[in-house]
Amino acid sequence: MKNEIRNVLSGKSEVRFGKVIQAISSYLGKSKSTGEAIKGSKSFRQQETENLVSYIDKNRLWLVDIDFSQYVSEGAEQKVYLKDSQHVIKLNDAIYYTSWVDYFHNLLLHNYFFPDTAYVY
Repeated sequence: MKNEIRNVLSGKSEVRFGKVIQAISSYLGKSKSTGEAIKGSKSFRQQETENLVSYIDKNRLWLVDIDFSQYVSEGAEQKVYLKDSQHVIKLNDAIYYTSWVDYFHNLLLHNYFFPDTAYVY
């Protein structure tokens, strides 16, 4: 199982609805530069966020149809909105993760272990 999880996180194995998440993870991993700031530091997180926004812009992945009147609930790190009768949208700031890569890896692991409630993107 350890190798299968490693393959999921590296993008060698697919998980349900994981292609976009794996692509983003891979992009963020490749955009790290030598001598960059320490993971979890403010400058690291800022650079990683800029790279993430760039990737989302380039690949047109922004959600533009969120109906904020369909607010359901929120926790410490996310706000939840109804999308339709079967789906919700979770807006997450990844406050509990040291990096965006860690957050996306968490999504991949969730999708691997709980495919019936997979995060789409």
